[in-house]
Amino acid sequence: MAKILSVVSRAGLARILDPVAAALLRAGVTPNAVTVIGTLGVLVGALGFATRGHLFIALVIITLSCFTDMLDGAMARQRGITNKFGALLDSSMDRIADGAVFGSVAYWYATQHEPRVVAAALLCLLTGQVVSYVKARAEGLGFTCNVGIIERAERLVGIGIGGLLWTFGVPYGLEVVMWLLGALSIVTIGQRVGTVYRQAHAPAGADAQ
Repeated sequence: MAKILSVVSRAGLARILDPVAAALLRAGVTPNAVTVIGTLGVLVGALGFATRGHLFIALVIITLSCFTDMLDGAMARQRGITNKFGALLDSSMDRIADGAVFGSVAYWYATQHEPRVVAAALLCLLTGQVVSYVKARAEGLGFTCNVGIIERAERLVGIGIGGLLWTFGVPYGLEVVMWLLGALSIVTIGQRVGTVYRQAHAPAGADAQ
């Protein structure tokens, strides 16, 4: 998970998730299976409920499903494995889940004839994918790209807060949150591209930033 969950709650959740991870491993469940199941849960919440405007139910299902993002990691650590395919699968499932979450919100508001909110959701969808892509591409090219003010976990927490504001009838709450997430994602893209640019143009032998 991204830094916000690592700092705020990872240690506490580990006390709960580690025994669950151990039990699943004893039952023969693999970390990759948990990754896929978690993504399917997000799809159920997003496509089954958010697209029909049941945002609170969708929020509950998606939140519970996202805990698998830590659970599969705990299982992998307990098995003592570092699997490149598992890392690829996890990243791919994350992109699918993120697309479903913001795409479903965009679809719902499109049915309600709210083009401004649709635009905000699509901006979050686009910029969120690019934030992840820039880092992956940069690291694939040998650069360091551990910068940015907003990552996946922050986007999910943000959309969750927006969903709660909508549930409690706060006017424009979800829309404002999504525009903010989109703007912060654009800043993050700029930070990451700028960091790679500086590394690419640094004098030979200089330390990478």
